[in-house]
Amino acid sequence: MTANWSQGNAAEDGSATRGWLVGHFIDPSEGVRSSKDVEVKWFNHPAGDKRVEWTSDDQRTTLVLLVQGNFRVDLTEGSARMTRQGDYVMWGPGIDHSWEAVEDSVVMTVRWPSQT
Repeated sequence: MTANWSQGNAAEDGSATRGWLVGHFIDPSEGVRSSKDVEVKWFNHPAGDKRVEWTSDDQRTTLVLLVQGNFRVDLTEGSARMTRQGDYVMWGPGIDHSWEAVEDSVVMTVRWPSQT
């Protein structure tokens, strides 16, 4: 790995940061993965895995993209179920969310800007 490029495995490289592999919380020694502009997460959720409490964010936009599985995102504005590879949910600042893996699921989350 050099400061200007990186190669690896998303599941392995994000294991110490709850799946997050890009963002302000990545040590600057990781080079390009340390960013104040965007956060990227890759996570394998077993069936039944859920966040029941609402998570709020008044300053960022979030995109959740289904890689495989069956995943539901509940928003203060409604609910979306992702069942096909490539299904996504996206919301802006001020919308709270929670989620549940209806089946074993792999999702990628992108948030911006990265919040410090």
